[in-house]
Amino acid sequence: MRFRITFNRTGKQRMLPMDYQYYLSAWIYKVLKQADSDFASFLHEKGYGQSETKLYKLFCFSLLDFGRPKMWKEKKLFEISGHEIRFRISFDVPEAASTFIKGLFMNQEFFLGDKFNGIDFKVIGVEALPDPVFSETMRYRLETPWVVSYRNTKDKYPKYLKPYEVDFKELSLKHIAEKFMNTGKGNVMVDDLIFKIFDGTGRDGEPIFREPEPAKWLEESKYWKRQGFLIKPGTKEESRIVGNLFDFELTAPVEVHRMIWHAGISEKSSEGFGWLEVDSVFPNTPNLKIN
Repeated sequence: MRFRITFNRTGKQRMLPMDYQYYLSAWIYKVLKQADSDFASFLHEKGYGQSETKLYKLFCFSLLDFGRPKMWKEKKLFEISGHEIRFRISFDVPEAASTFIKGLFMNQEFFLGDKFNGIDFKVIGVEALPDPVFSETMRYRLETPWVVSYRNTKDKYPKYLKPYEVDFKELSLKHIAEKFMNTGKGNVMVDDLIFKIFDGTGRDGEPIFREPEPAKWLEESKYWKRQGFLIKPGTKEESRIVGNLFDFELTAPVEVHRMIWHAGISEKSSEGFGWLEVDSVFPNTPNLKIN
């Protein structure tokens, strides 16, 4: 399920670190972890048995919507003048959990930021959002980067792959299949998934989607870009995780589409990666405009 959470700036602070995703993830995780035992009891009472579903395992969230803040690039800070901020969050949980989750976040007060800069907020609204109509072939737009990483036994740090690199396609589909299996809804074979990246439009104005491959057309394509942000900034564990932004087409069972919509498509979705929307430029399915 997806929700739109609205909160107000309650103090005079205006400066927010540009790499705020880690702090937002930590706050969400704290709220969910504290409520996990209550959530398990809730599911049991609703007839879901001793479910292995955990709120904090499969969730994803969007960027913050705070208009057009002033950017202090050298200091890596946003200066936010508005008082109301929104973002979207999703969970791979039954619809029956909607009221529970609304109550969990409503009226929460928290500080978002590091020890030098940050803002005090209070949640003033939690709204459940409808799903699109899913079909076997869907077209999506990534709002936050899709991370595909690889590390062998000799590597100290993972390598974050670009779409044209050798293992990108295979590892992308393998992650989707493994993530779906972890939801307990069944299994899907990698061979049952078809993944294509947007590569412009033809003479007839129709979009062109091509399977990613180690090829010059994709390496030189202007339709994808790299983006990332810091995790655990200011600590010894600080690292920069980098992914890719692009539009894409995925053919898969409907339940797989529902899973990536609710749990994110990327590695590290609970840290703010892999949030997607139905493509509003070249949709081939009914689209919901999310403001």
